[in-house]
Formats: sequence, structure tokens, C-alpha cells
Amino acid sequence: MSDPSRAPHRGTGTSPASPGQAPVPAAPTAPEPARRHTAPSRAGRNLPAAVGVAAVLIGTLLVGLFLEPLVLALLAGVASGIGVWEVGRSLRFRGIHIPRVPAVAAGMLMPLAAFAGEGEALMMAVIVGLTLVIVWRALGRREGMILSVMGSVFALVWVGFLLSIALLLYHSEGGPLKVLTVILVAVGSDTFGYAVGVVWGRHPMAPRISPKKSWEGFAGSLGGSVLVGVLCAVLLLDHAWWEGAVLGLVLVCAATLGDFSESMVKRELGIKDMGTLLPGHGGVMDRIDSILFAVPAGYLLFALFAAV
Repeated sequence: MSDPSRAPHRGTGTSPASPGQAPVPAAPTAPEPARRHTAPSRAGRNLPAAVGVAAVLIGTLLVGLFLEPLVLALLAGVASGIGVWEVGRSLRFRGIHIPRVPAVAAGMLMPLAAFAGEGEALMMAVIVGLTLVIVWRALGRREGMILSVMGSVFALVWVGFLLSIALLLYHSEGGPLKVLTVILVAVGSDTFGYAVGVVWGRHPMAPRISPKKSWEGFAGSLGGSVLVGVLCAVLLLDHAWWEGAVLGLVLVCAATLGDFSESMVKRELGIKDMGTLLPGHGGVMDRIDSILFAVPAGYLLFALFAAV
């Protein structure tokens, strides 16, 4: 028969002791190694996924700009259609139901028309697209028809029309390099502003619209845009350096306005992102919001530079 006093003491952290002796502490066990988790960056992005998606988009854009123009037209058409779909989906949070089938079709048609026939074709596509939306909605239920049509106009002008101006710029003299410059300046504004804002951002720029946007981040955007603008003007476009500086100054304001516009819409609708299609970025609209306002500003600036 075994002696109960010599039975092993499990879970007590001590070794058995003889009567009258103090218990001897057991040797400490090694802690289990901590499990590694893939965490997003300080600003909430999945950085590896964001970089991978950006690389694919940039590669496709470069192919469209310099190798196969049809790829550029299709890329713009798909981006516009998805952007209109995302806006229409988001508007439903406020009870605004746009007819997404004709709206998405019209959104895709606008960049393709601008690519095929330039300004006149773009305006015709706008008229045809809006007419299609109105007729489609008129044949359906009448409840909320005004809000539905106005929401469609908002989505098509914000996404389809503004993005189509990039195709008009493409058809101008030196167009591919001009489009690339506008996109690089807008992306530079976003990248430098993001980096500076994450590290040094302390003073909110517009807390009611976008609490994470800071004045320090805007200063980074300003410096980055001017730097990229000057480099592109001198190295790509063979323009004067001051034209690149002006381009950077104007485009950083336009890009920031585009960013704030989308943030204002999302805050009004009570959503964080317009979509989830692009890992690390959110939706298509979350990626092109600043470009949508930078493109028409760049188009006007290049026209002004050509006139002086």
C-alpha cells in the first residue's frame, strides 16, 4: 500500500517534503513561446497587402499608358463602374436606392467614350447615361424616385465624369507622361502625408470630417507633392522646375479636397470604407478619391501652361 504523503503533488508548484520540513519549491517551468500575429500598421492598414495591390495597379497602369492604350481605357472603365457601384451601395445606408445596373453601365461608358471620341463623345455618354438612369427609374416604383435619380447623378459626376478627364488628358500632346505625372503627384501627396501623419501627426486638420488627418500630415503632403512635381516636370515633361512646383501646390490642394470629400460622405453615411475589394486599401473609391479631384486640376493647369 502506497504512502499518501509520498504521492506526487500536481499543480501545487512544490515538491513533497518529509514531516516537519518546509516544502521545497519546484523548479520553474519555461513559459510557452508567444504566438506571432500579423498585425496591421499603426494607421490600420495591412501594409504587405497594400503594397502588393499597389504594385499590380501600377504595373497595369504603366502598360496602359505606354504599351497598349486599350488597357488604360478598360482600366478606367472598370474602376469607374466599380466606383459607381460602391457609391450606390453606400447610399443605401441613408435609404437612397439608385438603379445600379444602368448607373454602373453609364459609369463604365464615360471613360470608354472619352478614350474613343474625346470631349464630344464624353458629353454624349453623360447625356445617354443620365437618360438611361431616369428612364430605368421611371419604369420602376415611384417611391423615392427623386432621391434615386439625384443619387445617380451624384455618383456618375463624382466618379465617371471626373475620372474620364484623365482620358482627355491622355489624348493631349505628351498625354501619357502628363497623366502619369498627375497620378504620381497625387500618390506622392497621399504617401508623404500618411508617413508624416503617422509619425508626427498631433493637430487634427478637420476633426469633424476626418479625425486622423493632421496639419503635420498635410505639411508632409505639401512637401512630397512639390518634390514629385518638380522631379516630374524636369525629368519627364522637360518643363521648367517652377511649373512642377506650381503643379505640386495645386494638386496637393485638389487631392486633399478629394480625400476630404470622400471622408465627409463616409462620415455622413456612417461607414469606414466604401468597399473591401482592394486588400489594404478598402474599396476602389478609397484608392482613387484624391485622384478624382487631381485629374481635372492637372488638366486645367497643363492647358494653362500651354497657353503662356
